[in-house]
Amino acid sequence: MTDSSFTFSIKTIAFDENYRPADTTRTTTNFANLARGESRQENLRNTLRMIDNRFNSLAHWDNPQGDRYSVELTIISVEMQVDADRGTEAFPLIEILQTSILDRKTNERVAGIVGNNFSSYVRDYDFSVVLPNYRKTHPGSEAPQDFGDLHGKLFRHFLNSDAYKDHFSKPPVICLSVSSSKTYHRTTNVHPVLGIEYRNDELSATDDYFAKMGMKVRYFMPPNSVAPFAFYHMGDLLGDYTSLELVSTISVMETFQKIYRPEIYNANSAAAALYRPSLHYQDFSLTRIIYDREERSRLVVEQGKFAEERFIKPYEAVLQQWCASAAR
Repeated sequence: MTDSSFTFSIKTIAFDENYRPADTTRTTTNFANLARGESRQENLRNTLRMIDNRFNSLAHWDNPQGDRYSVELTIISVEMQVDADRGTEAFPLIEILQTSILDRKTNERVAGIVGNNFSSYVRDYDFSVVLPNYRKTHPGSEAPQDFGDLHGKLFRHFLNSDAYKDHFSKPPVICLSVSSSKTYHRTTNVHPVLGIEYRNDELSATDDYFAKMGMKVRYFMPPNSVAPFAFYHMGDLLGDYTSLELVSTISVMETFQKIYRPEIYNANSAAAALYRPSLHYQDFSLTRIIYDREERSRLVVEQGKFAEERFIKPYEAVLQQWCASAAR
């Protein structure tokens, strides 16, 4: 099986107050989870307002009234066909977000960053099926040596594809929560947009997983944020992206994290110099946006099994052969 046997296609849909998730969208995805239930439109409207307010607070130069910019979001859905010549069914591989910035002063749209949120059925399979099964048979072990190899190679193969290059001019940046199992140390490095840099002594499982995708990580706590974020990137995070691009990622992902992990990102006090995130922290505020975290955890397992049944098992031999031959 050669690289050319894997075909990628991209579909896009606007994430706005009228958004409704597609059938192939993971229901645990940040944007899909908000667009469910009786409060769906109010959830979406309030979320988008939070994003715009945060963007303007960070992009405060030449913005005296704090309303110059608005962030527009597009959901990028990536499907992959194995052996497309035989008409095999496309599998929903990943979903990411693309930001676009509307400058109301100049009436121009400025491209933002692609990436931001990261959604992957195969990642769910790895963390909710492969990892628990491995730990049952290997007590005391963290993960198999090849954990994440297939996912990482598929992701890098997508970034090298014509589908990606035809749509995007820069590599993605993924912004996630820091790990609640690690300790982070404040450094003296301060970036005008990303804020205070933190470091940790030991990479998390997520850090290792993204490394197999070809992505490095740096941790920054932006101005007026209360906890650092993990920014997964390729190349030079500080040099390859403009200030407005970085602001777009912060405003979107901080909003999501305030909703989903308020114990960390909507805490009532900022991270100390030596910081250990905790979901058991009680001194935090809730947003007015409805979210069911227990349901989200349960659905992750269901969606990992979906990937196993619809993608991993049907193409197991083909994927193993390709993964073994693909360049690291």
